Amino acid sequence: MGKMKTHSGSKKRFKVTASGKVKHKKQGQRHLLTGDSGNQNRASRRSVLVAKNNMRALKKVLPYSF
Repeated sequence: MGKMKTHSGSKKRFKVTASGKVKHKKQGQRHLLTGDSGNQNRASRRSVLVAKNNMRALKKVLPYSF
């Protein structure tokens, strides 16, 4: 049986931390930022952790990260 392939879009967007949690960068930081307030822009710069109910799908697309 062959190896499972890692989803190449997912490996660019998600990082697994040392404790096994998955973090990603928020969307909406490329263009059209002038309409948002400064607080919104600063808050969306931070990376966030993936919710536990989405972990099953992530383990399928990132099989060798966990």
